[in-house]
Amino acid sequence: MRVVVDWDGTVTKTDVLHLVLLEFGDERIYDAAENQLGKDLPLHEVIALEFESVRAPLDEVVQWVRENVRVRAGFGAFARKHRPLIVSSGFHELIEPVLEREGIELDVVANRVDARPEGWRARFRSAEPCSVCGQPCKREDVRGLGGFVYVGDGFSDRCVALAATRVFARDGLAVYLEARGVPFEHFDDFDQLGRAF
Repeated sequence: MRVVVDWDGTVTKTDVLHLVLLEFGDERIYDAAENQLGKDLPLHEVIALEFESVRAPLDEVVQWVRENVRVRAGFGAFARKHRPLIVSSGFHELIEPVLEREGIELDVVANRVDARPEGWRARFRSAEPCSVCGQPCKREDVRGLGGFVYVGDGFSDRCVALAATRVFARDGLAVYLEARGVPFEHFDDFDQLGRAF
């Protein structure tokens, strides 16, 4: 059964998008956008709004990401053994340098960014709304997999987790699933996940 893993806050110890926005973006815009997530604005609009405040050159941000983003314990061994599909609401440009640093090659489904000096522009892989949640979401990315294991932590993982055969969750995703009576297994790191397989 294929393992599908979220990136930000799941593979990484801290959400990379959040870290980049705090370092290079406008924290006031970030806070205002996050407060509207799932209420007034869908996730795509929140990400687009937040990243318009980032004006640093992409190579500078990538270097900072390579130096500062940390992955959870056990990820390397887990990735080499299970070859998970990474499905992220983040950007290829911020994911692939970390995988390269870790010496890991995996299939990645993510968005792209056009890093313009007047503000970064998110280039989303899909604008089609999901028939279940009504927003563009990760469920489309797993279509055709059949049964799959999903590992996630946050808002963008909600709909796709509901389609999984087995779910490992932490943080906001765990709270969401628990409130709805959806079964899941808690995880803290990939050493723990590795023992569960």
